[in-house]
Amino acid sequence: MSCGAHAPQDKSGNQARAMKTFDINADAGESFGRWKLGNDSELFKYVTTVNIACGYHAGDPATMRETVAKARDNGLAVGAHPGYPDLLGFGRRAIPVTEADAVDYMLYQVGALQGIAASEGVRLSHVKPHGSLYAEVARNPGLAVRISTLLQRLQPGLPMLIAPGPSTEKLREAGLPVVAENAVDLDFDDQGQNIIEKTPASKDPDTIAGQALLMANGQARTVSGAVIPMPVQSMCIHGDRPNAVDIARSVRLALEESNITVRSVFGSEN
Repeated sequence: MSCGAHAPQDKSGNQARAMKTFDINADAGESFGRWKLGNDSELFKYVTTVNIACGYHAGDPATMRETVAKARDNGLAVGAHPGYPDLLGFGRRAIPVTEADAVDYMLYQVGALQGIAASEGVRLSHVKPHGSLYAEVARNPGLAVRISTLLQRLQPGLPMLIAPGPSTEKLREAGLPVVAENAVDLDFDDQGQNIIEKTPASKDPDTIAGQALLMANGQARTVSGAVIPMPVQSMCIHGDRPNAVDIARSVRLALEESNITVRSVFGSEN
């Protein structure tokens, strides 16, 4: 969340309340060949940042290009969404690989999307790991630093988008760019960890909109009903959820009705 350093003044000379801003990111471009998943065209009307699959868990070169162009034309920030090489499990299965392999998987996929994006006049705004690779990077500070350090050689200043926790803290300590985010459409346990669904089901948009309002204020509600700290600058909606568009619409409306400006945390990238 960001506020101006100095609040504007109204005509009476009183300081007006600084406008709060928040980012909505969405995982997208997750079709593969003739297999179609999600409704990116509609989803992109309500989000401000997109994370595009790079071919390992979903996506293919043509889908990557189409999604980059669509995001560009909607004025959205565009990031890479690399996962484990796991088309059958959609990248949500834990795969035992070495840290060196995990790093190379990330760089390979980011480089592929970076090349396609550049050919469409788009500069990558961030990198957000996918699925089980996301979970591994989030809980392994050493891996997070190793990946981020190499990403800086690929594109200086390229930030990682990852859940708040030990890796986020370590990246900040190391002076590496990072933005904290978490999924608004997933449940949380009392430790603040996502409860992963193997196959996402439809969820009540109003319930998720309520969670969004909490997250925009640095909190989240767990499955036990507890409210815990959730210091994030962005919230994620998964594009493969059957009613992702309805959820995104409700989340954005709830934020805007609460005087929260919905804007990409990465600013205007293109």
